[in-house]
Amino acid sequence: MKWCRFRLAHAAHFGVAGHGRVQRVDGSPFAEYKITGDSFALEDVVLLPPVLPFTFFCVGLNYRRHILHAQTKGLAGAKVPDRPEVGYRANNALLGHGGEIVWPGDFSGQLEAEGEVVAVIGRRLRRCSRSEAAAGIFGWTIGNDVSAREWQRQDRTFWRAKNSDTFKPMGPWIATDAEPATATTRVIVNGDVACTFATGEMIFDAVDYITEIARYITLWPGDVLWMGADGTVPISVGDAVEIDISGIGTLRNTVVADTGAVAESAHAGAADWPPSPLSANGSENEMAAKGPAPGRRE
Repeated sequence: MKWCRFRLAHAAHFGVAGHGRVQRVDGSPFAEYKITGDSFALEDVVLLPPVLPFTFFCVGLNYRRHILHAQTKGLAGAKVPDRPEVGYRANNALLGHGGEIVWPGDFSGQLEAEGEVVAVIGRRLRRCSRSEAAAGIFGWTIGNDVSAREWQRQDRTFWRAKNSDTFKPMGPWIATDAEPATATTRVIVNGDVACTFATGEMIFDAVDYITEIARYITLWPGDVLWMGADGTVPISVGDAVEIDISGIGTLRNTVVADTGAVAESAHAGAADWPPSPLSANGSENEMAAKGPAPGRRE
């Protein structure tokens, strides 16, 4: 099944995609739901990030070739990790399939794209076994980790190099039956394949990371874990950038210059912001049914 979020008539909805169409869903993929009879052509709706997470986890250097590349660029700390450690990204950077990646007006360096498979958490996890962690993965989507390299080197943190609005396209949907271990990731720029790698050749897989995270941090339905990339691709204004992962689909975005306006796409869905991951429209009704949200005492 392919779960998506889409905007139609200024409202956000969950849906199930297939055969060029999307069927609207009442409810949430992480709670009770009903597939309705409302069906729309995919080309007639705006696809949003398929989920808006409470916590946006990300893996840094998780492929050996990427680490070697980082070492040639003089990146401090670029070494093969001996345990799975994660970082975080900001939800404001999320962008849906078809949205525009905005090149910041005051950035004169190099933007790069990285294709990543993304694990989507489907249940509450804390101090879990490997089998529980595997069962807790709801499905897989695609991420494009856009990075402003000069800012990454200049700044003390990655606050703008990785987290500027529109720098984290994600979508087009969540594929619940994908097999990343045997998939192939391709980064395609203007129709030309710029990077290809075996998705599953990670140093640590999603289960490794989830079990380590859950020793200390509660994972919630809708949380995402971006799994890293095995190659970087320079991108420029005017480029059409696609991340294709076999068994999941293709995430497509274009790069545009910053006009100084606040783009609606920069906020990952306008009317549904700030969101609750368990509802397409930001309602917390389903959250209440599932139990305490992060930050609430049990």
